[in-house]
Order: sequence, then C-alpha cells, then structure tokens
Amino acid sequence: MNKIIKTKQITSVNANDEQLKLLYQTAFPENEQIPWNDLIRLIDQMHLDFTAYYEDDNFIGFTILFPHKKFNWFWYFAVIPELRGQGKGQKILTYLIEKYKEKNVVLDMESPKQKCDNLEQRKRRHDFYLRNGFRDTNLYRKYGNLEMTIMINGKDSFTMQDWNNIVAELRKFWTWD
Repeated sequence: MNKIIKTKQITSVNANDEQLKLLYQTAFPENEQIPWNDLIRLIDQMHLDFTAYYEDDNFIGFTILFPHKKFNWFWYFAVIPELRGQGKGQKILTYLIEKYKEKNVVLDMESPKQKCDNLEQRKRRHDFYLRNGFRDTNLYRKYGNLEMTIMINGKDSFTMQDWNNIVAELRKFWTWD
C-alpha cells in the first residue's frame, strides 16, 4: 500500500519540534549547518519554505527551500536515518519537484569527485538526484576544504554569477564569516 505523505509548514512559531531539530543537527555536518536559532529567524525574514513530512502521523523528514526570484534553492533535505532507502525521500522529492515546477530547483551538495571519507554516500546522493531529473552543472564551490557541486532540475542553465547572486542575497540576512 502506498501511504500518503502529509506535510506541515514549519514557521518560527512552531519550529520548536525536538525531532525536527535533532534530525537537522545530525543529518548535516556542523560546518554545513546554519545555527538553529539563526535558521528559525531566517524562516520569516527570507520566506523560506520549511516543510516537515509525515506518514501515518510519524515524522519522516523535512526540506528547507529558498524561493528565489529566478529559481528555487533547495537548501536542506533530510529523512530519518532508519527510514532511508525505503522510498520516503523519493516521495518527498517528487512532491517538491511538482510543487515548484514553475521554476528551476537548484541545490548544492558535497562533491562526489572530491577525495573524502564518505565518498560512497556522496555518490549515492548524487545518483539519487540524477535519477530524479537533476543534472550536474559542473560548477563547484569550495568552503574551506569542502567541495560542493551545484545541480539543477529544470530546463534553464545555471551560472556562477547566479550562484554569486544568491549568496549575496543570503548575506543580506545572515553571514557565516
């Protein structure tokens, strides 16, 4: 039986969910996280689409997307670890692609070409996005010694100038240096 995923919009008012916070803090390396309190503040300031997903009222994951003028920037996507590999992420991604089909969706992820300890995980994640209609832009950004690759879902192109524009916009609300 194919269970229907339910969504819940997360706002600065209802973001005090411990499951949500714990998944955020454990699914992403600390150097890729915006501090939780800053992230909650940004929900309203940047009009972020922060959505939690449930199946039979059980929390399964979340996404955070920044609806930009030119494209939608897919910031964070996490599924509870014990539920990974069961098609839950596939359902969530399909939902998001349909919801935002009017504009391209862009994401950055740890490069599957960089030597690292979690190379197999990066390759699986990269393949997951490729199977779901994303394509690699062959654009890379470095943050310290972490290399990120930029991927896009949609027919338009994406340039480093687009990346620089969105980073400049983010820096109006939050800086990480």
